[in-house]
Formats: sequence, structure tokens, C-alpha cells
Amino acid sequence: MSFASKVVWITGASSGIGEALVNAFLAQGAEVILSGRRADALEAVAAQAPERTLVLPFETTEYDRLPELVEQAWNWRGRIDVLINNAGISQRSLALDTSFDVYRKLIEVDYLAPLALTQALLPRMVEQGGGQLAIVSSVAGKVGTALRTGYCGAKHAVVGYFEALRAEVEDAYGIGVSVILPGSVRTAIAQNALEGSGAARGRSDTNIDNGIDPVDAAKTILDGLSARQHDIVVAEGMELGALQLRVADPAKLFAITSKEGARLAKVRAELGAGASVDPLAVNKQ
Repeated sequence: MSFASKVVWITGASSGIGEALVNAFLAQGAEVILSGRRADALEAVAAQAPERTLVLPFETTEYDRLPELVEQAWNWRGRIDVLINNAGISQRSLALDTSFDVYRKLIEVDYLAPLALTQALLPRMVEQGGGQLAIVSSVAGKVGTALRTGYCGAKHAVVGYFEALRAEVEDAYGIGVSVILPGSVRTAIAQNALEGSGAARGRSDTNIDNGIDPVDAAKTILDGLSARQHDIVVAEGMELGALQLRVADPAKLFAITSKEGARLAKVRAELGAGASVDPLAVNKQ
């Protein structure tokens, strides 16, 4: 399937996977709507093809604005063929040190926001007779890992919504639904992740810094969307292995993740309650 002349709407389009997806779709001749919070950053990405891009900045949790935003996006070309819900935030904190407000924000941004936009666009996509919906979830949407209780909860939730939605719309209305499952991709996701207090973490992870190039991630995603894959896995190494183990031997996976949780609990005991626990921290022996 070619995306030439298709109209694609991408949230979180100003950087990382979102920016790489914009570039990949434009390279195939698509027309792209770019959304995100920072208008200047979106404009910079769109500048390479101003005649085939529409910059539509908004905060994803501005639910009251969604009807007008969907109207504006739809009227640009009279249709939307593909919606990719990519915007999101991550987390790096143990449950014992995480405030309820952090959980609330993760649910709002990573679950309710893409759900709300999808719900707002869905009736129009049904009326046009088909299309594609996609959510950028995470390996953490299938595998529960330490330091990410809120992130895993939101990403598991969004996987459940889109899988259930697929059951309702794929055969009935010709709308494909894909769940994208990235592992470590070289983006600012760890740097922008929320700590237990709600503050931005401000530093990256080694696994993120050594992760998959966003350009390669975007190619994998476009290939998966072209094939209308239900799950599009963008992971390698231990993260890919964890996804596979979750199916083949979940008890073994749980034993591995529990051992890591115990290790981080020791680190927390040494640092003190409320301290920022780094995933690569080594407890004293």
C-alpha cells in the first residue's frame, strides 16, 4: 500500500518518532497534518513541504477544542485517511514515591487524550468508508516493568481500547487499527519523563541513548501500517525478548521483572524514600 496523496494526521509531530513519521510520510507523497504543543517546532518540521502540510498545534488534553480541531483538519483536504496518536509522556519513579497527580497526568495524556481524539474523528472516518487508526503505545503496554507503574497502566489501557475498537470497526467499516509497540528509540522520552513528584526527569537513559534510530523506527511503522498489521513491534534485544516471553513463558518474565523490582527496592533503601532511583543504579553489596 502506498501513502501517496493520502492525508495523514500525526500528533506529537514536532520531534522524535513523530517527526520521523512526518518525514517518512512526506517522502512517500502523503499530505500531513502536524499536531503538538509547540507551533514553532511544528512549523520547522513542516517547512520542508509547506504545500503538503498543515500545522495544527494544540494540547492533546484540550478536549473542548477537539470538535473544532477535527473540523479544521478534515476541511483541509476533505478527508483523513490515517490518524496516528503519537503524543505521550513517560515515567521514571517507584510506586512508593509517586504522587497520585502523576498517575492522573499519565492517564490523561497517554490514554484519555488519544481516546478522545479518536472518538472525535471516528464518525467521519466511518462516513468516508474506511481509513486507518493507530496508537503509539509501548512495549510497556504489554509488559509491566519497575519504575513505570503509571506509564504501564496508561499504555496497557490504550492497548485495550484500540484492540476493542478494532473488533468493532475493522470488518464492519473497513477501518484498520494498529497498535505500535516501541521499545527504546533515541528520543527525549526519558529526559521528559515524570518523576514521582511530577517534575521532569531531566536526563536520559543509556538504553534510550543507544536505542533504535527514529528514522528506522518510522520505516518499520510505515511498513506495518502499509500491511495493516494489528501489532507493529519496534523493538530489539531484551525488550523484544520480553514481548516474546510474555506470550511463551509469562511466569519466567514475571520472575525477571520481580528480581529487578527487588534490586531497585534495595537502591531506594540506600538512597532514602523519595529519592530519584535510576534504572541503572547499582545497590551496594
